[in-house]
Amino acid sequence: MLRLVRAPLRRTLGASVARTASRELPRAFEQRRFYAKKDKGVVKDAHKLVPGSQQPLTDPAAREEYSKCEDKMSAAAEWFRKDCAEGATRATGRITPALLDSVKVDGQPLQSYATVGVRDGSVLVVTVFEDSTMKSVEGAIYDAKLTGMTPQRVDNRTLRIPVPKPTIDAKTQMATNASRKAEEARVQCRKFHQASLKKGKYEKRSIELETFQKLLDKYIADVDKILSDMKKALGVGK
Repeated sequence: MLRLVRAPLRRTLGASVARTASRELPRAFEQRRFYAKKDKGVVKDAHKLVPGSQQPLTDPAAREEYSKCEDKMSAAAEWFRKDCAEGATRATGRITPALLDSVKVDGQPLQSYATVGVRDGSVLVVTVFEDSTMKSVEGAIYDAKLTGMTPQRVDNRTLRIPVPKPTIDAKTQMATNASRKAEEARVQCRKFHQASLKKGKYEKRSIELETFQKLLDKYIADVDKILSDMKKALGVGK
């Protein structure tokens, strides 16, 4: 009697399991097919889409333009560095001919037109090589806008420039001038950056675009650090 009961029960359970398996099996295959389709969409050249890629510039024209752009940005940062170095020297009270290094006469260094010396530890003496250049040299010193430094004519070839000891107000003014010149240097770097991008016509997310942006960021950071160090030397601001 028990055997007769168990046999139908086994058949019933077997049929139930078979029906369940028949429903679950297609689902498993569907999931496998789904993931297989998703894998087909993998991009092999993923480095082209990853921001901050370290891939080097391969285009010769881009490398050449990068080199030119870097030279221009470096020159702008170096000009600002020299200007701040003069300010830091003045902040310590030392008087040296280097205080006039930023003076340009018709685009040339002052030393091409005159000699610069120190007298009595507080006066700069500028002696031009030729009388005919006196007006240009004097004008260039005025145009340099050196805080508290005003040239005075002694004769047709000599200028006397008293250098006062820096006061708190003078240091504050020097810091203000440095901030203005820092922005000028940043603007120049941005102009060089934009000119290079316009010339290259690089695609979005391209290696070239990222590389030029990193170059700009580097020199902007350099200018910011130079300004920060200058203000620390003056003891003014942050």
